[in-house]
Amino acid sequence: MARFVRAFGLHQPDQTPCGQPIPTSEAHALAELAAAGELRQVELVHRLRLEKSTTSRIVGQLTARGWAERCPAPDDGRGVLVRLTAEGAKAADRLAAARQARFGAALDRIPDDQRDAVVSALTQLAEAVDET
Repeated sequence: MARFVRAFGLHQPDQTPCGQPIPTSEAHALAELAAAGELRQVELVHRLRLEKSTTSRIVGQLTARGWAERCPAPDDGRGVLVRLTAEGAKAADRLAAARQARFGAALDRIPDDQRDAVVSALTQLAEAVDET
């Protein structure tokens, strides 16, 4: 596992494993927001599996970049919705394309007859880690 983490660049917090110059935590938040459209900030906390203060800081960084905006939740005076701006959606698309290219290139180097087994094993590993 340690070799995979190093080889894939997962230990570099200031750039994504795909080589994009954005902290991994911001990239994860962008991906979650792009997939959902908008999220309550508390839901983003759960999806990122981070503390409220850390998630708030990440949302603040995305907002400062012009990639996200906060607005009051319409049904809850204390709730905060977070959504991507048009620039944020473009940034999320660029990151998704870089991620697809990096993962695709890695999978392309795995022999065709072994690819399904590798994807299955990675899925099982992710599920096992989620359960801990």
